[in-house]
Amino acid sequence: MLNVSLHVDQPTLQRQIDELATYSESSPPGVTRVLFSEADVNARQYLKDLCRDAALSIREDGAGNLFARWSGTDAVLAPVATGSHIDAIPNAGRYDGTVGALGGLEAIRALRRAGFQPVRAIELIIFTSEEPTRFGIGCLGSRMLAGTISAEAVERLRDREGRSFDQLRALAGCDEQSLQNVKLSHGAYDAFLELHIEQGAVLERENIPIGVVTAIAAPSTLRMELTGVGGHAGAVLMPHRHDALLAGAEIALRVEQSALKDGGPDTVATTGIFRIEPDAVNSIPSKARLEIDLRDTDVARRDHVLKTIEASALEICRRRGIDLSLEVLNADPPATCDSGLVGTVAEVCEALGFRHRKMISRAYHDSLFMAQICPASMIFIPCRNGVSHRPDEYASPEHIAQGVEVLAHSLARLSATPEEF
Repeated sequence: MLNVSLHVDQPTLQRQIDELATYSESSPPGVTRVLFSEADVNARQYLKDLCRDAALSIREDGAGNLFARWSGTDAVLAPVATGSHIDAIPNAGRYDGTVGALGGLEAIRALRRAGFQPVRAIELIIFTSEEPTRFGIGCLGSRMLAGTISAEAVERLRDREGRSFDQLRALAGCDEQSLQNVKLSHGAYDAFLELHIEQGAVLERENIPIGVVTAIAAPSTLRMELTGVGGHAGAVLMPHRHDALLAGAEIALRVEQSALKDGGPDTVATTGIFRIEPDAVNSIPSKARLEIDLRDTDVARRDHVLKTIEASALEICRRRGIDLSLEVLNADPPATCDSGLVGTVAEVCEALGFRHRKMISRAYHDSLFMAQICPASMIFIPCRNGVSHRPDEYASPEHIAQGVEVLAHSLARLSATPEEF
């Protein structure tokens, strides 16, 4: 461990988590911070100010990814990085992502206070749009960094109001840099380590303060546009209807059945978006839009369930006389975390006397794509009842501080010369 004591300023960190939560489009305790909204832009500025106060050098790329660097003594060596996201789905909580963003900053401040000087630079990354709220695709910023989505594909994205990524990033002041320059080369970082709430109940149930992530599940997203025939709710008799909502409802039920019958214990499928037109009580729904989230730790099994859902949707729409447009927005491979990095975090936990367990992340995070650039892993802390993406999401200050302490010591090891330990 470090030869000097390391102190996490828990009260300041909690205050900053609470202050960041005030940048929201919904009333407390809920937090809504959609990509490039006014709340998101103001929250970004809040983070930039905190990073400047910590004497970090700041840059921002064309996608809006924010980088805050603590320079090392050897500028030739690739830096180590940490970070997370600060965007939030509608009516979410204040800990998802922000624990890793603000906790990463506090880890750097704690190392500074301890008198540590890194050899490799340590960089804090605040990723653009980890949540899929605006464009229906998650981890947009880290996808671009890894090059798994092209600048041209991003330029084609539209939100539900028809606004493009370019239009929205201009409002946020991110358009001075080209999207073509966002992608990083392999090895741009020596390692990446993300602190995050578990978003599950394993750690709390087992009374373990730290999870060390060994793998991240494979996510996928389906978008379906159903077009039926509208009409007056009183005038069109039942045998002659082509109701887009009913076809969509049948598909949503089949999504659940496919996960249960064709998947395994780690297969989860959610129809998270279901919108209809014209959305009037006395009109037969003529259009329906569904977005389906499917995940598994086994990519082959995930893909099998994905094909089952696609086939079911085609059969249902054909039988009901509904036109179907189906698009796979993403079907990403899982990530295996670097064994050396996992070992480093585990050793730090043991040295600090913190109980820990190795575990899989069934939620996906920016680390999934950073693992394509450099060795990557995650540090999990418990969240109450495993609740996340809700206003009652909660992680205790004590658990957050323990996570930051593990992160800080891990970053120190990764950024220092071996003889310092």
